[in-house]
Amino acid sequence: MPDTPALAVVSPGAMGSALGRAWRENGLRVVATVAGRSERTRSLAHGLELLADLDAVVAAADIVFSVCPPEQAAAVAEAVAQAAARTRARPLFVDLNAVAPVTVRAIAARLAGAGLDTVDGSISGGPPTGRGTTRLYLSGPAAERVAALAAPGIRLAAVSGRVGDASAVKMCTASVYKGASGLLIQALRASQALGVADAVVADLQDSGFAASSADIARRVAVTASKTDRYPGEMREIARTQEACGLGATLFDAIAVVFESIHATALGRRTPEEAAGMQALADVLGQLAAPDGAGQFVLGLPD
Repeated sequence: MPDTPALAVVSPGAMGSALGRAWRENGLRVVATVAGRSERTRSLAHGLELLADLDAVVAAADIVFSVCPPEQAAAVAEAVAQAAARTRARPLFVDLNAVAPVTVRAIAARLAGAGLDTVDGSISGGPPTGRGTTRLYLSGPAAERVAALAAPGIRLAAVSGRVGDASAVKMCTASVYKGASGLLIQALRASQALGVADAVVADLQDSGFAASSADIARRVAVTASKTDRYPGEMREIARTQEACGLGATLFDAIAVVFESIHATALGRRTPEEAAGMQALADVLGQLAAPDGAGQFVLGLPD
């Protein structure tokens, strides 16, 4: 692999595009494709070198980063394997998705059959910006090759030489970060239905859980806007916990909670829309569950 490898991001959503731009800022070539993708994805991919299709992306890259919803991780890996076969390319494949260790090991086994090496990776934190740091955990025999790709806002750490360990880190941390967010939203929905939301929010502020109702509103709104991909992640966590002998019940249930949140008006907003929401009353109003007629209702019967 060259000292300055060409990188590819599949796909260039909010996180993938931000990672790509950080690497480009550090002088690396970063390619992607938006073929068949939404207008939102096309706008998020600004600053990347966009190629015609996946075959062109895989052929141009020394390292391919997979950044997608967890339920699509295996399909993306398969698509990259097929593109590599068609183009006779042999890029290093880095799976950065929120999947269980057993899932990424199955992906690595499939890619090994196609002649491709895999680095297991996971992301902690939001997209890299000048205001914070995104942590990438890496594991597998080739992890150190990827750990050398420093960039502004990205901190890389090689966990071990074993595929699955970086994903294990993600499954444990996300169970806290996203699990807690799911519990918060469900508690606030209940407090609104019971007519005690003001007292509950005041208690959360008094305890130091949140600085203000605007902070709670933004956290809830942004979380809700991403619940299209959270159920799959919760089920990967459930799969991980079950493999540890802890049972899958808790995170299978949180997956259902996130599915119910996604069915609300707030759950259908984009993250960009949600980020500007600061009025908690508006946020809670849009979290009401739809009734059978498709109307959003709050409160309990008299």
